[in-house]
Amino acid sequence: MKDIKLFSMDLQLFAGERGLLSKGTKLGYKSGGGATYTDVKGLQTTPELGGDPEQVEVTDLSDSKKRYISGLQDVDTLEFTVLYDSAVFGALEALQSNDTTADWELAFPDGSKFTFKGQLTIKMGGAEVNGALAFTLSIVVSDGPDFVPSA
Repeated sequence: MKDIKLFSMDLQLFAGERGLLSKGTKLGYKSGGGATYTDVKGLQTTPELGGDPEQVEVTDLSDSKKRYISGLQDVDTLEFTVLYDSAVFGALEALQSNDTTADWELAFPDGSKFTFKGQLTIKMGGAEVNGALAFTLSIVVSDGPDFVPSA
């Protein structure tokens, strides 16, 4: 049997070349023409952003198979999970009660972001033994989301 030499390799040397850690991702909102975004503290999860285009059928009687073209994008309601904090929950509940359409920004650690407009609803999550209380922040998007690359 041949001697096999193992070489140690520091994989962290390559960590900066691929991917981006989600730590530092922030969700913010502003309403009424405000100049700055208010951060939603306690953000735990974010949804996928963007939307799949609907299919438009363009099959005619000479086709042997159905044919489609891309239609309009359908953006789903965006759902975020947020750790419960009475001040954050109260501020969002006030926006919900007033049927406010707010400007939203989901910012990533590299400076890129998505911006969109929408109305929100909040729903308190269930409680469990030895579990953190959280709520779901749902936003019905009326404009966007639009990607803004980092500067």
